[in-house]
Amino acid sequence: MKKKILIHDIAKHLDVSIATVSLVLNGKAKEKRISDGLAEKVLKYVEEVGYKPNQLAKSLRTGKTHVIGLVVEDIANPFFATIAGLIERKALAHGYRIIYCSTSNDIVKTRDILAMFQERHVDGYILALPDGLEGEVSALVRSGKPLVLFDRVLASVLANAVVVDGATGTYEATQHLLAQGLTSVALMTIRDGQTQMLARRQGYTQALREHNLPELVEEIVFQQNPEQVMEQMQAFFQAHPNCHGVMFTTNYLGVYGLEVLKRLGRRIPEDIAVISFDDNDLFRLYTPPITVVAQPMEAMAEEIISMLLAALNGSKETSRMTQLQMAPQLVLRQSSTLPAAATVRR
Repeated sequence: MKKKILIHDIAKHLDVSIATVSLVLNGKAKEKRISDGLAEKVLKYVEEVGYKPNQLAKSLRTGKTHVIGLVVEDIANPFFATIAGLIERKALAHGYRIIYCSTSNDIVKTRDILAMFQERHVDGYILALPDGLEGEVSALVRSGKPLVLFDRVLASVLANAVVVDGATGTYEATQHLLAQGLTSVALMTIRDGQTQMLARRQGYTQALREHNLPELVEEIVFQQNPEQVMEQMQAFFQAHPNCHGVMFTTNYLGVYGLEVLKRLGRRIPEDIAVISFDDNDLFRLYTPPITVVAQPMEAMAEEIISMLLAALNGSKETSRMTQLQMAPQLVLRQSSTLPAAATVRR
């Protein structure tokens, strides 16, 4: 087995001190007035021998691992996959690596993930968490660990957060359907108490109340298999044949809903107008293209990483917590606009 090259071996070969080699490798040559020639000599030899620094030893010296823990509901979900990719790209540009974990909205699993991150001494946390972890997050905040919540917040925890104004998003989407004369508009949502889902329902409710119309809400149990979800949706649409508009509060519910409506032979938008929260490649390619409430994911990722980096760098601006709420965009496509010849369903 080839002997591992140590920093001591490099210093001995170049006839310089270990401290000199360490300073060059840590980018402090100019700061410590090490000549450009010597610094170049060290870097060239390091490359020749393929020296790899011991990251554990380095983190023990500096107190930093340059690793960020990212927790999402489901990394396979298009929304979380996209925003995680954007965050990783921006983190790498600043010298940080990302560890991803999915919670499946399981509190026990999430506690284990947070404990694992602490054991690995991650420098910061980016978290989209299920309810019930207020104690754990409050403890992280009190310990001074840099963290940013996103997508949803924990009601009793004051922490940095980046969220989207879901109430306004669903309000505008529902108003768009009602403005066309639809009087029976349904909301398909997830059955839980997470703040982002409550906000999306709130916007829907507000729009219907302003028109003195009744709510028509179907709550789907999270983490059922797709066929169970679609069976529940199919039963709902069959029980409500006069429902001529539907708002899905997540993109995966929207995808399942499109399959169900196709099974039932319901034409979009002639028989039922459709809108989904969150965009998806499928929605742009579907016939007809699906109207969405799009979240500004690029801007969200930028705000999340900027907020966390400020905390990691000890910025004075982080002495008080910031909860940023960003505006979504209603992207109108053919699925929600009734043809001029269609009979308005009152």
